Amino acid sequence: MKKIYYLSTCNTCTKIISELNLPKDFKLQDIKAEAITKAQIEEMRSLTASYESLFSKRARLYNELNLKNKSLTEDDFKNYILEHYTFLKRPVIVYEGKIFIGNSKKVVEAAKNTIHGQ
Repeated sequence: MKKIYYLSTCNTCTKIISELNLPKDFKLQDIKAEAITKAQIEEMRSLTASYESLFSKRARLYNELNLKNKSLTEDDFKNYILEHYTFLKRPVIVYEGKIFIGNSKKVVEAAKNTIHGQ
C-alpha cells in the first residue's frame, strides 16, 4: 500500500507531500474530509509499536480535555483518534509495509529515502 493520511489545511503536511515528490500511484486521504476507519487505524497500528505512537499530544483538544492528567490506555488512544481527526499525528505515510509518522526532519527524510529507494 502507498498512502498518506494528512490534513489539506495543514501547511506542514502539504509542504512535506510536495517535498516527497510522490509517485502517481500514491493515495492521499484528507482525514478531515474522509474520516479514518477502524480498519485503517488498526492497519496503521500493525505497522508501529502502539496507538500512542500515532497519537498527537500537540492537538488543541488534548489540552482542552486535560488528557495529559489522565492515564490513557491503548484503547483510549485508538478511540480518541477515531473520534476526532486532530488526534492523529500527521502526516502518516504508509509505504509497502513501512510506516512513517509525523513531520520531524528525520521521519520525512527516512520516508523520502524509502520511497525513492535510496
